[in-house]
Amino acid sequence: MSEVAATGISVLLVDDHPIVRQGYRRVLESQGDLHVVAEADNAADAYSAFKAHNPDVVLLDISMPGASGLEAIRNIRARSPRARILVFTMHNEAVLVKAAFSAGASGFVTKSSEPSAVVTAIRAVARGERAMSDDIAHILAEDSLSAGSALDQLGEREIEILRQFAGGATTEQIATHLNLSVKTVQNYHYLIKTKTGARTDAQLVRLAASCGLTRI
Repeated sequence: MSEVAATGISVLLVDDHPIVRQGYRRVLESQGDLHVVAEADNAADAYSAFKAHNPDVVLLDISMPGASGLEAIRNIRARSPRARILVFTMHNEAVLVKAAFSAGASGFVTKSSEPSAVVTAIRAVARGERAMSDDIAHILAEDSLSAGSALDQLGEREIEILRQFAGGATTEQIATHLNLSVKTVQNYHYLIKTKTGARTDAQLVRLAASCGLTRI
């Protein structure tokens, strides 16, 4: 990852909704110092675009069809440990925020934030700082004072598999999305049950829903 050029900050914009990408491309490029060099609407294309353009900042949604933004973060950071990634999403559940930071995100802002807050966060992340919208900082502060979630002991890959499973994906579909073998996904499924104490798949889905990973 190169140092931020004096001419501005290059941004890779990743969201599965074209209208969101169009809207934020206009917002970012109206700033003068922010330049959207590429867009993607899924995790695989985000990784390809990152390799092709080497942007200063990746602005991505965590919730996309197939492999989520968590997987994109993992893959991008595996290729470039210094990659600067800002999550921009409607989700504000503590378990997802912590999973994103664990995967290697540099910041996390919600889509309810003012556009100016997103712009400020992009500039902070480009400088190598950690950035969070006010609501996310508040949620993490509250979470640190609570007893925690049953999902706290799960790693980000386990969170991602649980999210997809609870959303209705089959073992085979999850394996395809994450480039894993079916056996590996089955092993993760067993570990998730063991760690959370869930005895049935229905209990797993209810647990995931209670933590904001899916909706029933």
